[in-house]
Amino acid sequence: LMGAAVVLAANSGGAWTPIGDVTTTMLWIHGHISSLKTIQDLFLPSLVSLVVPLALISLTSGIEERKEEVPSSISSEEMAPRGQLVFGVGIALLLFVPVFKAVTGLPPYLGMLFGLGILWLLIDAIHYGDSSRQRLKVPQALSRIDTQGTLFFLGILLSVGSLEAAGILKDLANYIDAHISSVELVASVIGIVSAVIDNVTLVAATMGMYDISSFPMDAELWQLIAFCAGTGGSIFVIGSAAGVVFMGMEKADFLWYMKKVSGFAFVGYAAGIAAYLAAHNFHGSLSTITVQLPLFSSS
Repeated sequence: LMGAAVVLAANSGGAWTPIGDVTTTMLWIHGHISSLKTIQDLFLPSLVSLVVPLALISLTSGIEERKEEVPSSISSEEMAPRGQLVFGVGIALLLFVPVFKAVTGLPPYLGMLFGLGILWLLIDAIHYGDSSRQRLKVPQALSRIDTQGTLFFLGILLSVGSLEAAGILKDLANYIDAHISSVELVASVIGIVSAVIDNVTLVAATMGMYDISSFPMDAELWQLIAFCAGTGGSIFVIGSAAGVVFMGMEKADFLWYMKKVSGFAFVGYAAGIAAYLAAHNFHGSLSTITVQLPLFSSS
């Protein structure tokens, strides 16, 4: 259950920042969401989508009563000072990417490459002249990149792009608009489907279906897509990269996860959507009331 909790935390934690998940990054790069607005609007729903299932799991499984003691040899391990420096600089450079985009207006990937260059120089300086630490340098790390996974995502984006160019996605969007008028329902369904189908495919298709002129930056549709596609993958263990890794490392079974976690994950998913809609409607009502007050009225 601890591994399942990590899956829930990974998916919920990646939904409220533009660099926390592949899908939110895609929406951010294409100008559908902004950094600050996404953090403001999605932090609370993401927190709710994590706290609710964890609380239910704790109450029903008694996980707190079966805590295992961590061996002292593991708990006493500390990261070397040089490792702490590299880790801290790496995190800072990741957080710098949205700032880089906002200040320079350049694409985010240039910010990532800029950060990689700085990290490369730092690591080479730290391990300069030490041939036994070649395995810790950036070229060795880059050699372990999952090329097949990268090509897989590239193939998905090319396929979705061809469907968009052929007008199929636009026809699908018109059909959905004619039969489902609620963007909340559309986003919720996409999140549930992302528990089975790769969420990158769904988000790429959604961006091709709906035009930015109809739904401008930070519109409710894009915010909900970012949240639902990220957290919906927790419903089934195969719905996210974190879940697949969990299955491989802990030998977790699909049916076990569905029995022990899926129901709670769905409740948390629904609670997160409800939290977003409640906060969104509250802010809208508050703005309306403020405008109507004599002090803030122009009349």
